Amino acid sequence: MNPRPTRSIALAAVSLLAACDIGHDYNRPSLDIPPAYRATPETAASAWPSTDWWRGFHSAELNALIEDARAQNFDLATAVARVRQADAQVRIAGALLLPDLNASGSASWQHQGLGTSSTSSLTGRGSNASFDFHSYSAGLSASYELDFWGRNRATRQSAVASAMFSRFDQQTVALTVVTNVANTWFTALSLADRLAVARRNLADADQTLAVIRGRFDAGTASQLDVAQQESLAAGERALIPNFVSLLEQEIIALGILTGQPPERITVQPGTLTALNLPLVAPGLPSELLARRPDVASAEALLIAQNFSITVARAAFFPSIQLTASAGYQAAALNRLITPGGALAALTEGLTLPIFDGGTLRGQLDLAHGRYDEVLADYRKAVVQAFTDVDTALTAWRYATEQERLQRIAVEIAGRAATIARAQMGAGTVDITTVLTAETTLFTDEDTLVQVRLVRAQALLNLYKALGGGWIEPDRPVTDQFPGLTPGMVPGGVALPVGGNLR
Repeated sequence: MNPRPTRSIALAAVSLLAACDIGHDYNRPSLDIPPAYRATPETAASAWPSTDWWRGFHSAELNALIEDARAQNFDLATAVARVRQADAQVRIAGALLLPDLNASGSASWQHQGLGTSSTSSLTGRGSNASFDFHSYSAGLSASYELDFWGRNRATRQSAVASAMFSRFDQQTVALTVVTNVANTWFTALSLADRLAVARRNLADADQTLAVIRGRFDAGTASQLDVAQQESLAAGERALIPNFVSLLEQEIIALGILTGQPPERITVQPGTLTALNLPLVAPGLPSELLARRPDVASAEALLIAQNFSITVARAAFFPSIQLTASAGYQAAALNRLITPGGALAALTEGLTLPIFDGGTLRGQLDLAHGRYDEVLADYRKAVVQAFTDVDTALTAWRYATEQERLQRIAVEIAGRAATIARAQMGAGTVDITTVLTAETTLFTDEDTLVQVRLVRAQALLNLYKALGGGWIEPDRPVTDQFPGLTPGMVPGGVALPVGGNLR
């Protein structure tokens, strides 16, 4: 039977089956995008963060700490390593689209000796003989799987989408690291301010205590008056070690964030009141999705899983493997490359799953289930982005109002404490009035410092919620992975969609 007609019929049948597209292009899921933020009117002007937004706070110490963190942070180094791993996976997946070519060569030698025979039939004498056998071969072999169903293409597309996910995730990690450094630095500044307030209040309390003791010596104040003021001064003094401890802990925390031992941290916190707070404002919610690296990474993961479904579906169809080999074989090296020593072979193999106990169906159901899970995570990331912006805007708005009102409260409490001390010196009020006025002033001043921290943190969270100046890369994915054509654009970066991989 001639195998050529049979082979031609089989290939023709497979070609017809190949016309059936078992994959599907990725389409961005429908999203519920509000027309405007809850915390701002639809007509509000936008002011997106710059890529180096932290410099707007005008803190040289903060700039230095963030630069150290961007260069040495361990979490960021781990994210960069994951990018390299993902790029390697793209190259591994892309190898499935190319033939596998191998070269081989061998040389063998065999010596065979024959023992002495008892009598030669011709000479009547014994004889010895030995033989040497040499064999040489060289060849090439190639194998290639015909990707009729797009399984190998989908595998590489999934790897490319995963590589883009790792890049977006790296940007998310970088944004988190920078904001963590800034938040730790702001907290250190606020603790330095609270420590200064406590020391200033202690000095005022000690001064009032000296006045009361003078009155006690003059017989115009009681021992109870002295004890009450001593209690107030002792309470202020007891706050100082705690503030010093908390401040030192924040400085120590800067070490791990900047990738160095805490002993290397030499910056000294200044004051939160001197910190510039640059204005930033969101645009429309629809613009936010292209500026959040975490949303882009969630969609890249969804695209990768979309191609994984194609891979699982393609496993139901037959796979065709072409194998070819050619070479030379001869008994002597100088006769190796001759027409008489040439060898060649070509084989075709087809594998079709018949019964697997439900493994393939389970793998396809698993891929669909994983896609639904990632889809829910993507939609959650979108809603979380809107939530973060609204939360930060609300916190900023009311913290700003609270700081304004708290400054007024401090001014009033300061005037009341000054009047109370003066009247106590004149003997027109008792110590209780002074104690009440001083306690109110001390509490209001400490609260003002904490409100300033809340306001600064709200602005910091708003920068983070708006993506921290992250913008779409200028270089498309086709420059990083040749062979791809631009397709879907999550977060502004071109990604391949089904059928676009050549």
